[in-house]
Amino acid sequence: MVDIRVRPRQSVSASHDSGYIDVHALPDGTLAVAPWLQSYVNLGYGYHASIGAFSTPITGGGAGTVLDQDQPEGILSVPSGTAVLLYRVGVHCQVPLLATDADEAEILIAVDKDTAFDASGTYTAETAFNLRMNSANTASSTVGSAATANTTNPTLDIELARAVITGDVQGTAATTMWTPLDLLYEPEIIPVLYGPCAVYIYWGGTVATPGFADIQFVELPSAVASKMFP
Repeated sequence: MVDIRVRPRQSVSASHDSGYIDVHALPDGTLAVAPWLQSYVNLGYGYHASIGAFSTPITGGGAGTVLDQDQPEGILSVPSGTAVLLYRVGVHCQVPLLATDADEAEILIAVDKDTAFDASGTYTAETAFNLRMNSANTASSTVGSAATANTTNPTLDIELARAVITGDVQGTAATTMWTPLDLLYEPEIIPVLYGPCAVYIYWGGTVATPGFADIQFVELPSAVASKMFP
């Protein structure tokens, strides 16, 4: 017979490194098991940021229409000494009326794996909210949106996800055959992004395309992430 005793509601940290850790339990002794990603949110390491607010979208394509590499619609910049698990990006576009046959609109999520965002252009700073709302942790990574003046052109080393639609004008009818333009990035295998690096989100096309985005990520010190994901 084995006597197993656990401590209820014990406070733990992602940086715990004492060799052993007590099993977590509810007050009635029930073992508490959470999905591993949820456990980081429970510990205060999960964050959420929104791009576009309420009913006010951001028009894609920088200050124009087509995707502009140095004028992204969304930015997640990861500084040196920090690691990010980007586990969800949702982009939702309001595609306007077709102008001509074969108009196109698209979304792209990509990573510059070596360089953080340099913030040299004109953009809007966004807030990364902790998903555990009573946590004192704040994100080291920065979030921005709506770059309307050129930043230093990022290198898009890794394209994580893309969505493209093409309009089809039937005769003279200029509003036919748009399909919805949305992209939900929820990878089964989550990349571990070590700073300095940056994630860039773009949308736009041959017609100006308004849209919204939401970003969710777990952020850890690089030294802790290296132990967790050796």
